[in-house]
Amino acid sequence: MNLLTHDFSTTLAGAQPPCLSLYQSTHRHHPDNQQDPIRFRNLVKKLEQSLQQKYPAVAITKILEPFNALADDMAFWNHTLDGLAVFAASGLFQVFRTQRPVIELAVVADSFHTKPLRRLLQTVDRYQVLGLSQHAIRLFEGNHDAIDEIDLTPGVPRTITDALGDELTEPRLTVSSYGGGAGPGSTPMHHGHGGKKDEMDVDTERFFRAVDRAVLEHYSQPTGLPLILAALPEHHALFHRVSHNPFLATEGIMISPDAVSLEELRARAWEVVAPQYQVRLTELIEVFAQAHSKGLGSDDLAEVAAAVTAGRVETLLLESDRQLPGRLDSTTGRIELSELSDPGVDDLLDDLGELVANKGGHVWVIPAEHMPSQTGVAAIYRY
Repeated sequence: MNLLTHDFSTTLAGAQPPCLSLYQSTHRHHPDNQQDPIRFRNLVKKLEQSLQQKYPAVAITKILEPFNALADDMAFWNHTLDGLAVFAASGLFQVFRTQRPVIELAVVADSFHTKPLRRLLQTVDRYQVLGLSQHAIRLFEGNHDAIDEIDLTPGVPRTITDALGDELTEPRLTVSSYGGGAGPGSTPMHHGHGGKKDEMDVDTERFFRAVDRAVLEHYSQPTGLPLILAALPEHHALFHRVSHNPFLATEGIMISPDAVSLEELRARAWEVVAPQYQVRLTELIEVFAQAHSKGLGSDDLAEVAAAVTAGRVETLLLESDRQLPGRLDSTTGRIELSELSDPGVDDLLDDLGELVANKGGHVWVIPAEHMPSQTGVAAIYRY
């Protein structure tokens, strides 16, 4: 699985219109996944129809070329997850696989539609699991519904040999014979000197330190996700003692991931994450209620839009799976409702969230049942 991090939008920055965004739910297994490329082609057709309202045929053919190539890539469709996000513009084509189904969408606009990916990044049920043994590691990312193994990036040691290399302690062995001397028929016996077990313990500690540094640098810091340790009980104390990862959860999973299925690993991880998830949701709702009562918050779309453009919004709550097609004037805050079929129209909630993030605010996309408003938006002001 490719890692989706908070800086994913940097790969989309600077794109010139038209900006094409395609979202589609996919299937992990046969035979359900057979329908996925067909549905993908149908969504690409919608993009084409939208482009035809404004752009010439030659430009349309060129920008849709990578979409058609992806539709023909059967190896790709045989290794999908639960959802798919595809972005394209002149000289740009980015594909993200997601661990949750997404609402189907094919939109051409002046900017990319990123709210569904932001939802994945800004929901509070995401986590990572570090599967650790004395000699190797595995890394997973999951949420309430799914967990998948991450393909480790270069620079992250997969084994103790990767981490220590030539510095890995070699047991020092001598050959002696017992009970019969060194004559014919005697059996040579090997024994070690120099505290072999102590040397192994030192190597294990050095390996754990190297793993801790690499996971913090390449995964925990870029994502900000809680890290749950899954290992045999005897390894937990040592790893927690040497770790400097502030994202490492106090509670862990007392079993090796190699000994359980992915579904059982997800269930055990969720037992650790669930209490934190509920606490975070409750805190967000309570803070908004207090701010709203003091005039420092609002769920009125027009008021929120004006506050967002003025840089007054510290925290913005957006309802997941909710769309409000329209245009936002990023200088005045004026909004105009419209239809997504218009090539110049995107989701207002998406635009508001992007603007808040650009102005240093925090954006949380939360389930509808926990949303403290009926409008799809709730803002907490700085002043």
